[in-house]
Amino acid sequence: MKNLFLLRHARAVSSSDGLRDFDRCLSDQGRKQAECVGKYLKEQNIGLDLVLSSTALRARQTTELVLTAAERLSEVRYDQRIYEASARQLLEVVSEIEADKNEVLLVGHNPGLEELLQRLTGRLESMGTGTLAKIALGVTEWHEAAAEQGDLNWLLKSQVSG
Repeated sequence: MKNLFLLRHARAVSSSDGLRDFDRCLSDQGRKQAECVGKYLKEQNIGLDLVLSSTALRARQTTELVLTAAERLSEVRYDQRIYEASARQLLEVVSEIEADKNEVLLVGHNPGLEELLQRLTGRLESMGTGTLAKIALGVTEWHEAAAEQGDLNWLLKSQVSG
């Protein structure tokens, strides 16, 4: 059994600040969202074998804040393919995960994350910034993950106010 956690990066500053989308950093609210997700992982005693994150600044910052708040040491890989990826591209990234990794967090962006969640579970769910989903996959190898064979165990929507 493999568990895939999907996390949409926390809230970022507006793109109207003259920054390239890739270079947008987290807002104060986004920092709080990421810390809340990390605290939730700690409270639930969720250990992560691997974290795969987009290389966009807001995703990298989300990853770092979540792991710090969770007080977890996990292997982290930043993968440029996750930025602006479709569900198909994200599934390709997931399919390359080593078999000895059972609990994996994927930190990315919409619409790709929502599409991946729907593809794996058959459920259409909204993933606002800072939303964390747990998908249980009934597979022994990550490359076996396929459409509608996952179960959405839960969806945690960040309730941090700005």
